Amino acid sequence: VQLQASGGGLVQAGDSLRLSCAASGRTLKIYEVGWFRQAPGKEREFVAGISRSGGIRTYQDSMKGRFTISRDNAKNTVDLQMNSLKPEDTAIYYCAAVNYYSNSEVPRESSVYSYWGQGTQVTVSS
Repeated sequence: VQLQASGGGLVQAGDSLRLSCAASGRTLKIYEVGWFRQAPGKEREFVAGISRSGGIRTYQDSMKGRFTISRDNAKNTVDLQMNSLKPEDTAIYYCAAVNYYSNSEVPRESSVYSYWGQGTQVTVSS
């Protein structure tokens, strides 16, 4: 499966952005999907993940209440709605997919994911 992340941009603190991860080549509905981000000089970190059915959603603690992950398997997309953005949210955001052995949890470790999109830049100015 090929993944394409889009929707990044330059916004001000407090604004919102909606990122989208579009899949091609294979249906996305058999994969768990995660969003990760990497800021300059920092390691890649988990942002949010969603199970293949959409029934399980998990977030990094600092994103809870501000970010919402959702998926539309009919459209082969997974979105990340980001509200109340902060300058520390500035990073390149990546979507990734894995056909995980368990459909009752969503992995947070980037090394588990098999497929990655190219990333989209999010810059939040203060």
